[in-house]
Amino acid sequence: MSDKEPRLVRIVSGGPMMVQGPVRIELPDGTVVDSDRFMVAICTCRRSKTYPLCDTSHRRRKRTEDDSSAQRPS
Repeated sequence: MSDKEPRLVRIVSGGPMMVQGPVRIELPDGTVVDSDRFMVAICTCRRSKTYPLCDTSHRRRKRTEDDSSAQRPS
């Protein structure tokens, strides 16, 4: 992939943000995480023990009726 080609970023509903790799992620505290994978799952729920990388923790939480109604636009 050249620098001029755009990176693919895919938002997964209820899941991670998938970013075409390799990537370097800089956290607010200045910590840097590198991943050389071809596709990188970035945690958006903040439950991951390997944050900022996704460990599928979002799958272990059951949705409640309140959660699903909060996601729907009025």
